[in-house]
Amino acid sequence: MDRWFGRVALVTGSSVGIGRAIASSLVEHGLKVVGCARNIDQLNELESELKAKKLKGSFKAIKCDLRQESDIKAMFEEIRSSFGRIDICINNAGLAKDAPLITGDTESWREMLDVNVTALSVCTRESIKLMQANNVNDGHIIDVSSMSGHRVVPSAATHFYSATKFAVRALAEGLRQELRAINSGIRVTLVSPGVVETEFAVRLTNSKEGVNPYADKPCIKAQDISQIVINILQMPAHVEINDVLIRPTFQVQ
Repeated sequence: MDRWFGRVALVTGSSVGIGRAIASSLVEHGLKVVGCARNIDQLNELESELKAKKLKGSFKAIKCDLRQESDIKAMFEEIRSSFGRIDICINNAGLAKDAPLITGDTESWREMLDVNVTALSVCTRESIKLMQANNVNDGHIIDVSSMSGHRVVPSAATHFYSATKFAVRALAEGLRQELRAINSGIRVTLVSPGVVETEFAVRLTNSKEGVNPYADKPCIKAQDISQIVINILQMPAHVEINDVLIRPTFQVQ
């Protein structure tokens, strides 16, 4: 990770779960990390926590509603004015709503598209613009997706969500091809976790506060995904890991 020391990474959805774990790991490795989310209190808490540890890197909290393009563009202006560059973009933010294809409400579908697909695309576009403006030819775009982008399970609640993650998979491959067409050294990786012990499942299943619906199973932890992200970033420039599928050992589908 030495070549990333002092460089700038954006982690979307870094207030909780996988994003929080990834942001923390990058700061530990000496990167200047920008973390965004809607919950600024949780971001500020993480910033204080990391600062107290006196780690090699730093963390900057930015409140951003990824459903609003104006918020995203304002965030990138702040990144530009504070750091002048970006080297890594980790599109981690995502959400699922219980909205089946037969009975789901349009607003839930639209929100999943806005966050999981459109916001990811805008953050990617703006990151590459800033990379190109600084002649960053070894940057990295990492999309944290889901196993739901590789197969469709019988649960009707996740079918539209799955469609958004199939879209993310297509976007990652399309981006890789576009970058190769212009001979850019910027790499693209899709990371697709299965069941991870975070607040994600609690929100989807409307579990009671403090109740983990997967507590009785040996699930993947957020820190496991952050370690995989570090492993990806450690690869030499001539190696591009494009697709990583991760399941807990118990998971069937």
